[in-house]
Amino acid sequence: MPSAVAYYRVSTQRQGRSGLGIEAQRTAVVQFAQAGGITILQEFTEVETGKGADALDRRPQLTAALAVARQLKCPVVVAKLDRLSRDVAFIAGLMVQRVPFIVAELGADADPFMLHLYAALAE
Repeated sequence: MPSAVAYYRVSTQRQGRSGLGIEAQRTAVVQFAQAGGITILQEFTEVETGKGADALDRRPQLTAALAVARQLKCPVVVAKLDRLSRDVAFIAGLMVQRVPFIVAELGADADPFMLHLYAALAE
C-alpha cells in the first residue's frame, strides 16, 4: 500500500484556534487517502502565513514534512494547493527539492505542469 505524509496549514491564529480549517483539510486528505489506498504515516500542522520570500524559513512543520517525506521516499499530501502557497516561485522552489506533492483537490495524477498552472491561478 502506498504511503504519504500529510501537511495542513492555516494562515491566522483565529483559524488555528477554531480548528475548522485544519479539520476540513484533514477530512479532505483522509478521504482522498482512503479512496486511493494511501496510508498517511505522519501529519504536520502549522499556523503561519504562506506569504513572503522567507515563507519556508517560517514554516518548520513544512520543513519537517519535507524531511520525513524525503527520508521515507513518499509524497506530501495537502488538501488544496494554496495550503502550500499561492506563490508560483515558492511552489517551484518546493518542486526543486524533489519531494513529490499530491494535492487531494486535484488528484494524484496532477503533474508538476498542472501544479504550476494552478499556483499561477491562485496567485
